Amino acid sequence: MNCLKLISSAASALLFLLAFIAPATAQETFRTEPLQIESRDGKIHEFIVELALNDGQRQQGLMNRKSMELGKGMLFDFGRDREVTMWMKNTLLPLDMLFISKDGRITHINENSVPHSEQIISSRGAVRYVLELNGGASKNFAINIGDIVRSKQIGNVR
Repeated sequence: MNCLKLISSAASALLFLLAFIAPATAQETFRTEPLQIESRDGKIHEFIVELALNDGQRQQGLMNRKSMELGKGMLFDFGRDREVTMWMKNTLLPLDMLFISKDGRITHINENSVPHSEQIISSRGAVRYVLELNGGASKNFAINIGDIVRSKQIGNVR
């Protein structure tokens, strides 16, 4: 009889613990929108990006994704200008990180960030947004510092 009580108590404790852990590991959902990068030479590169707008979405980002289609990405909106630091913990894909000012200008690019790395990647100054694209996209599309990122979220669509 005592053994049954012990098993029942252990099962109840486990269910109680799982009730608190489950919300913390819930997967975030993301809205999408079109985004353009306008090069200094006038070329326009079009993407569809997921929007990371709140703390939960920004913390999850592209973690644990096994792939991302070409022409896709994620735009992180930090809501105010500030120094931003990122890392690649639990991120399976190499990513290019484009650090963007409030007016949409690219101020820094970190190319081919290493999957699973816990190395801190700095914006190197105050920015409002970070755009993550597949690793190598900056080079493939000739995206450079000074190019303009345009989207509804940034508020500079023409």
